[in-house]
Amino acid sequence: MITLTVEKRDAAMRGERARADGRMPAVVYGPKQETISISLSRKDFERALKEAGESSVIELAGLEKPISALIHDVDHDPVTSVPRHADFYAIEKGAKVQVAVPLVFDGESAAVKAGANLVKVLHELEIEAEAAKLPHDITIDISVLANVNDQIHARDIKLPSGVTLITDAEEVVALVQEVVEEAEEAPAPDMASIEVEKKGKQEEEAA
Repeated sequence: MITLTVEKRDAAMRGERARADGRMPAVVYGPKQETISISLSRKDFERALKEAGESSVIELAGLEKPISALIHDVDHDPVTSVPRHADFYAIEKGAKVQVAVPLVFDGESAAVKAGANLVKVLHELEIEAEAAKLPHDITIDISVLANVNDQIHARDIKLPSGVTLITDAEEVVALVQEVVEEAEEAPAPDMASIEVEKKGKQEEEAA
């Protein structure tokens, strides 16, 4: 489990002050956890976000007692995309939580190899599990997509023990479709020729 060292901060402290020296403000809360305003190293947070994502449990150290939590929400700077605030959701030991887990597509589809298109409809799956059993991601084997129009539904995905599917079982996760060639556009009419032909007809009618 990834551990992040945090410090308690005054909730009234402005974000600019909390971000001094490479730190960023955050908050941790939960069903049985009072809301605590904290700050932590931005670089450490970015590293944890990359490794754990929003579906793996992180331990917050440095408070009165360690807190197991999920990264619940991240606010990024609209220009630099640097995280500037985070919400941590404290996990109750033994309680189940619902999260969206990213999908990883693996394998080789015979239909795609033959020239068809692989369409990834979903990029994450809603699941429910105890915090300790939450997978970091879920791998989808696309080798079962052997023919054009083959589909993988949410119900087809084999989930780890203790994990329950929340996404609608009939949701299409991925499919293979035939490549449709765009029809060639008809050449634009030659306006000069049309004008000459039109003028010729007018002269003939006048004669």
